[in-house]
Amino acid sequence: MTNKRFKIITLGCKVNQFESASLRDSLLDLGLKEVGKGEEADVTVINTCIVTQRASYQSRQAIRKAIRENPSGAVAAIGCYGQVFPDELSQIPGLDLIAGNTVKERMPLILTETVATGQPCLISEKFGSDESFQFLPVKRFLDRTRAFLKIQDGCESFCTYCIVPLARGPLRSLGVSKVISMLESLAKDGYKEVVLTGIHLGKYGTDLTDGADLEGLLHRIQRESFPMRLRLSSIEPNEIGAGLIEMMATEDWLCRHFHIPLQSGDNGILQRMNRVYTSQEFSRLVEQIRERIPFAAIGVDIMAGFPGEDPRAHENTLSLIKDLPVSYLHVFPYSPRRGTAAARFSGQVDQKVTKERARRLRKLGREKRESFYRSCLGEVFSVLTEGWVSAEKAQVKGLSDNYLPVTFPSARRQKNRLVSVRIEGLEEQNVIGTPIESPMPPADPKRR
Repeated sequence: MTNKRFKIITLGCKVNQFESASLRDSLLDLGLKEVGKGEEADVTVINTCIVTQRASYQSRQAIRKAIRENPSGAVAAIGCYGQVFPDELSQIPGLDLIAGNTVKERMPLILTETVATGQPCLISEKFGSDESFQFLPVKRFLDRTRAFLKIQDGCESFCTYCIVPLARGPLRSLGVSKVISMLESLAKDGYKEVVLTGIHLGKYGTDLTDGADLEGLLHRIQRESFPMRLRLSSIEPNEIGAGLIEMMATEDWLCRHFHIPLQSGDNGILQRMNRVYTSQEFSRLVEQIRERIPFAAIGVDIMAGFPGEDPRAHENTLSLIKDLPVSYLHVFPYSPRRGTAAARFSGQVDQKVTKERARRLRKLGREKRESFYRSCLGEVFSVLTEGWVSAEKAQVKGLSDNYLPVTFPSARRQKNRLVSVRIEGLEEQNVIGTPIESPMPPADPKRR
């Protein structure tokens, strides 16, 4: 397989990004050469997403584009789409490999075999009830200052709109010792920030026999004193306890950033979604976070147009968000997903109405983001630099621990350094800062 060329196109979540990075590492270790955009490849891999109808459409688009651009190469569709709807993918002419999420560990060898034999292949395996966590080591994250570490997989919540439990299978977790080992390796490789990610991160440890949970894992990581900061990906509102909030308030290596799926601000809709909290409970949680961590970023997922969402339910969502100190919104227009309960619900909302409701929510999200940015004016934050935003203007960009996209002047290019920056102003989607002279250490002086 030496000198064979490959390309990986990734859609969807941070878990997909992590799994693509692991696959890339493995293919490079097998002697394949990665090629860039516009170059032909012997095998093009599309790591698919089906979380929404649009994501499915984008996955099919990427597959067809890869087939057109690589007429003599193999094209593989892997991940969630192949796990749940292999029949849909098999209708695309020219697709050489369809494989789901049960074979991620074997994917490098499956791909090389597909290229070597030239024979189309469909691998369709169901998840078992005793499915184990597939450990995928990663050494390199292309062009990234942040690393991702998948510590959890699977979901058993079965929200009525969501296909993810079918795509990802039962709850399973990476053992604590493996998490520590991976963090140690990433620290040695120079990463200053690692994002802990999972499909249902708050359920970390549910399947482990040692009684570990997410908060316990963080306390274990704390004892290692790694020279890096950690960020948590999305966590369900009912899985954020006082202990986690207190830890984020007091530990400078833990980024002050929560991303919390709300989905709706109407209790009736939350029930229809099979969400296990009320809007009042969500409101109290956000207020607790803001009171204990004044400059924490609080991101919120919101869905527009879920079946049964009448004008009053939509207004309840808008009213709840307006009154809460959230930092930004991720807005998703509802679309029916084959295989989910909600696709069969009565009260389907007209697409034009859904689109208008999503527009109003996005407008509110922009207002919330600007308000959060303004609240940070005059404050100093730790910014992880990502390189030039403009070499001509001598401006560097970076991300603060509380998720501010910061631009600041610098006499030289800076990348992968933690710098103290005072926030001075706003400019479109960024905040403008002034660096404090010396770089900010990743933790207090007692930490190694």
